[in-house]
Amino acid sequence: EHDMPLQNFGSILNFAEDLERLDQEFYAAAAANPNCDAYRTLFSELGADAARSISTVQRIRRENVTEMILESVQDFTRDSFCELCEEAAAMSAAEALETATRLEARADRYYSEAAEKMKALPEVARSLKVLGKNRKGHIARLMNVKR
Repeated sequence: EHDMPLQNFGSILNFAEDLERLDQEFYAAAAANPNCDAYRTLFSELGADAARSISTVQRIRRENVTEMILESVQDFTRDSFCELCEEAAAMSAAEALETATRLEARADRYYSEAAEKMKALPEVARSLKVLGKNRKGHIARLMNVKR
């Protein structure tokens, strides 16, 4: 699964949705973790952003469904974006913040590489860049949080 190539618009968008969903699950578990009480609002907001991003990704896919069969994308695989994250429910607050930062950086990197691969579809590339920019904002928030 992990080394499956992301060969086209459809697989790139599907994988983006997978990433957002996993992050949403992580944030829901972190927000519910008593160790992370001090950061519950932050994790809840990041989870809500992931939910919004899922809708955005689905909308991009819907609006560009005719592009699904476009030329294939080369040299793009899932494996470098597969961050295994431990169960957030049992993490310390420090671990949860560190993992969150890693997940955000992974998503930011995914969106910028995906946007590059989708250059032939400027609208799609632009939307992917916006999703990446959201993640950069999250990284800044996580870096600035009082530990």
